[in-house]
Amino acid sequence: MGFQTQEVSITLVTDKTIRELNQQYRGIDSATDVLAFAMQEGDFKEITPDLLGDVIISVETAQRQAEEAGHSLQQELGILLIHGLLHLAGYDHMTDEDAELMQEKEKELWQHIPN
Repeated sequence: MGFQTQEVSITLVTDKTIRELNQQYRGIDSATDVLAFAMQEGDFKEITPDLLGDVIISVETAQRQAEEAGHSLQQELGILLIHGLLHLAGYDHMTDEDAELMQEKEKELWQHIPN
């Protein structure tokens, strides 16, 4: 992804906490699986050049998704972490084209995770 030394904060939370964050920062009153808050965007990105951002993951939602997908919670957390990191790196899935590109990158990065 082109980063040499970047700091990332990873926080595991409950559905209640991620719902509150989703409401506060995105105006969406529901739980979600992962939120990413990039620190390399906006007017103040020069203040912390080594801080890529924060990834917040709901363990409760991850557990449900893991059960639905038929894999482990550990695997689902890895999938969500990669997804969040890609958001911090500037990837998004607002259009079909962007979603396809992000999915390709997720698959590529997953190959580097020992199973």
